[in-house]
Amino acid sequence: MFEPEKFIERQVDEVKETIGDGKAVIAVSGGVDSTVCAVLTHRAVGDRLVAVFIDDGLMREGEAEQVMNFFKARNMNARQVDAANEFFDALKGIVDPEEKRKAFRNTFYSVLARVVREENANCLVQGTIAADVAETVKGIKTQHNILEQIGIDPGSYGLTIVEPLREIYKPEVREVARSFGVPPEFSERPPFPGPGLATRVLGEVTPERVEIERRATKIVEEETSDVESFQSMAVLMNDMATGIRGGKRAYGYITVVRLVKSKDAITAEAVNVPWEVLKRIDKRITSEIPEVVHVLYSLTDKPPATIEFQ
Repeated sequence: MFEPEKFIERQVDEVKETIGDGKAVIAVSGGVDSTVCAVLTHRAVGDRLVAVFIDDGLMREGEAEQVMNFFKARNMNARQVDAANEFFDALKGIVDPEEKRKAFRNTFYSVLARVVREENANCLVQGTIAADVAETVKGIKTQHNILEQIGIDPGSYGLTIVEPLREIYKPEVREVARSFGVPPEFSERPPFPGPGLATRVLGEVTPERVEIERRATKIVEEETSDVESFQSMAVLMNDMATGIRGGKRAYGYITVVRLVKSKDAITAEAVNVPWEVLKRIDKRITSEIPEVVHVLYSLTDKPPATIEFQ
């Protein structure tokens, strides 16, 4: 049986030993993994940890402000880095999902390495969990927060990597969060991919397409807040479809809605969402986002699908 307090005690000691008398940086997104990692590391080294929110232009609405407010309220060292242009430049022209993940990863580490140098830090702390390691090592998807596990030398990025959560899965991470007194909006927050909305934009990732996806995501999350799920999302397809706007032919985007149930993210089952909820989502997306003319629902479990489309 998992005992969060004993886990915290053990990992705090390990983090203290690894970081030593140096300084650490952690990239925080507001997800439970990075949040728990930051709080745990702060307990170990105090103000020698800098929590960094990288605004990559790929986050959901209001995310930056929410995350920064949380860490400031806990009197933690926190800073925001605006790097959206760097990420969009790196993703320009790329349509292959795996290449997009790699481009994101390389940009992510480039920005972080710069921050580490600016802060004179000797360690980068990451919220890598066991599911990330499993998928990357098996070649299912490259996770941006995996290096040593796939044979890449962190030293090539000028970083020493610390991963306190690498041996536990999402349910255990949430238990640790509750033990720390992390509020539910963070401890119970549904998973969100490291590359952000880029994962949910099929085809080329542009600021304009990400904004469409951001608005659709907000609608789906609002309308399914009372539906029990492990993860809920909207996905912007690369293909387009014919619709009707103002009595005339309109060529627009297709958005896929997906909700799944899961315990550990290794397997997942599509949620049987009430029809009236799906109809509300459809009506709101097609009326509030005129670029979208078709809304579909994904029924496929994991496996054979993965939770995210790419």
